[in-house]
Amino acid sequence: METAGAYGARKAGNVPFDPVAFFTHPRTILRLLSWVFSIVVFSCIVNEGYINIGSERLLCVFNKNSDACNFGMTIGVACFLGSICFLILDVYFPSMSNLNDRKRAVLFDLIFSGVASFLWFVGFCFLANQWQATSPDELPLAQGSDAARAIIAFCFFSVLSWVFSCLHSRAGYACMYVHVNSCHSGLSPSLP
Repeated sequence: METAGAYGARKAGNVPFDPVAFFTHPRTILRLLSWVFSIVVFSCIVNEGYINIGSERLLCVFNKNSDACNFGMTIGVACFLGSICFLILDVYFPSMSNLNDRKRAVLFDLIFSGVASFLWFVGFCFLANQWQATSPDELPLAQGSDAARAIIAFCFFSVLSWVFSCLHSRAGYACMYVHVNSCHSGLSPSLP
């Protein structure tokens, strides 16, 4: 068995890239799910999140509160870009030879995942509250109601995916405190 390096990754150097192992790794699956959920949220807001009721001004379907739509779009685009950046970082992580760079990458992943999960939770609560306050009279022919429900549902799914990503990052960071072979073999380390 190959000796494990720091932060749960193999030692850097001559590690060939294995696409099958990369795309079946739980961290990669979580990132791809987070990426898809972000796409669904901001594309639903862009496509059907705004309605036009008898004027040229577009109104948000969430209780005509444009802050709700803006918050959903902002967090969706930010997490979409973050997921892409972390997928790229995951590809290059095994070849990082500097221990401080690995530590910074894992810490940045942990912090970003924690902040993203918190913001998705806030967004889920805010959008669900604004949708509850929206009266059926405000939406003729229930225009945008399916998109609003999809946005709320995928905000909730995003909370879960980013929380699991944060926990996975914390386990990777905790590998420096426990025996590195247990982290490399996929066993769950005991968190401090």
